[in-house]
Amino acid sequence: MAVDPAYQGLFETLKSRFQSATSIDASKWPILAMATLVAGPEPDYAHNLYLYLLNQPEFKQTGSDARKTLIRRLREALVKAIPLVGVCKPIEAILAINGVEREEDKDYTFTRENWKCDTANHERAVGWFQKLYAGNSSGTLDLFRSHRDFAWLSMEITYGLFLSDRQVLDDVDTQLVVLPAIMSQNLKTETHWHIRGTRRLGVPKEDVKVIWDCVQLVADFFGTKLNRVPTVDAVEPDV
Repeated sequence: MAVDPAYQGLFETLKSRFQSATSIDASKWPILAMATLVAGPEPDYAHNLYLYLLNQPEFKQTGSDARKTLIRRLREALVKAIPLVGVCKPIEAILAINGVEREEDKDYTFTRENWKCDTANHERAVGWFQKLYAGNSSGTLDLFRSHRDFAWLSMEITYGLFLSDRQVLDDVDTQLVVLPAIMSQNLKTETHWHIRGTRRLGVPKEDVKVIWDCVQLVADFFGTKLNRVPTVDAVEPDV
């Protein structure tokens, strides 16, 4: 099955921007691509990204460990997108990919089989939350004082079950899911929080600007206007 030519051009541009304009590991660009695709209007076209990547030299060999690692990373990006965009779009995306996978390339690992909402989960969630929010952590959670279900969901599920899991994706990978998926929905407040959080992880401002530009590029591809999100420069004083 061939890659849609329009998507081929989009992926070539994203890959080129990462390789030429950032200090971020260039192998991470597909995580941003998947996050923007699943947050956009055509998650059922996500198989185009998978097919495009299979044509890259490092993934040419059918049944290779590299292909299994690739699908684990793309799948985990979709799992992490669930609390950000809802469950249905990631399901559309993974089913589209499943429809073009060869049996010998499939990966049958199950990362959350033994997950528990326990003390370890809570501590892991708090650790990751505090990395991103630092001195703003208590103030942010205080926003939910009269809506404590949301505070619990944010910490135990969004951060505990989903975002703090490090079996497949690292800290920067995770922010390459979170910031693009949120920004793609034209969400002002949460985009601010996660531009700031990405900077607090140590990602240089110029690299975050490239991430921001790439999300806008995908939005333009879909004809979507992201006119409510703050710029990286606007957020910088809050870092």
